[in-house]
Amino acid sequence: MATHLSASLDQTFKYPSSDPQCHIKWTRLGSPDAQAVILIHGTPWSSRLWVPYALGLSSKYSVYIFDNPGYGQSKHLTQAAIDAFTNNGSLSQQAEATAALLTHWGFTSKTADSAQSVRAPHVIAHDNAGLVSLRMALQHGCIYKSLALIDVVAVGPWGLPFFKLVAENPDVFKAIPPQMFDGITRGYIRNAAHKPLRKEDEDMLAEPWVSGEGRPGQEGLVRVLQQASARKSDDVEGQYRELGESGLPIRIIWGKNDKWLPCETAEKLKELIGGKCEVVLIEEAGHLIQLDQPERLMAEIVLFLGEDDRVTQDD
Repeated sequence: MATHLSASLDQTFKYPSSDPQCHIKWTRLGSPDAQAVILIHGTPWSSRLWVPYALGLSSKYSVYIFDNPGYGQSKHLTQAAIDAFTNNGSLSQQAEATAALLTHWGFTSKTADSAQSVRAPHVIAHDNAGLVSLRMALQHGCIYKSLALIDVVAVGPWGLPFFKLVAENPDVFKAIPPQMFDGITRGYIRNAAHKPLRKEDEDMLAEPWVSGEGRPGQEGLVRVLQQASARKSDDVEGQYRELGESGLPIRIIWGKNDKWLPCETAEKLKELIGGKCEVVLIEEAGHLIQLDQPERLMAEIVLFLGEDDRVTQDD
């Protein structure tokens, strides 16, 4: 799968209407009348990791991709927005903003007018987007047609030792000379993959954090790694079973060689969700499963979406 493909995020959603405001860049691919699929990225990635999948799925689905506040094309934030969105370890503010984005797109929620017909998207989440998507459903009433959780951050304990090191020494990491920081960033990214990354893929993932004048990317990466070290989900983990018992189709897909989040985490998350939630382990794949096993991951996504579509048609 060609990961060098690109899609322009040509739309902007501003949230909230007053400070601290973030500008979320987004786009939609495929027919607007087709069943919707939303692809959500995690840390420290961007929507570019999902672009090949979005292009592939857009032949059948209406596919939405966007960059989270502080990432990719949505990384230019005021200091007030930085404090609200990227210094919040619980990701509650990010979940609130993303839930508002779904409302902007016209998707209904449990708090919407009950007379409205439900327009629910398939949601596919990677990394900390798992916690965000779970909060959106449980705390903001977002309604999904199905939920795929791919190597997600959703249950404690948290954090790589590197996250803690950065969190304890942020000024040191912000002051590292750019060439040295470039090497640290690329080493961190390589560690997320099981297979050697192609140069163009590594460049694509590193570029937002190592380019530009005045080190905005370097300071931005330090911030998001500080946030990762402070991650917390204990306030919502006990509610995951509500989704499992609701009948929502949920599938957990995991790289068997994920060094950041070992596959035992997938089983722990399955137990918390309960219901008919299933776990699929993919061989020879790490945390960057999109790059390690693109064909296999795409096949699992298409299979999962197709299963739910068939059930809906039968009903």
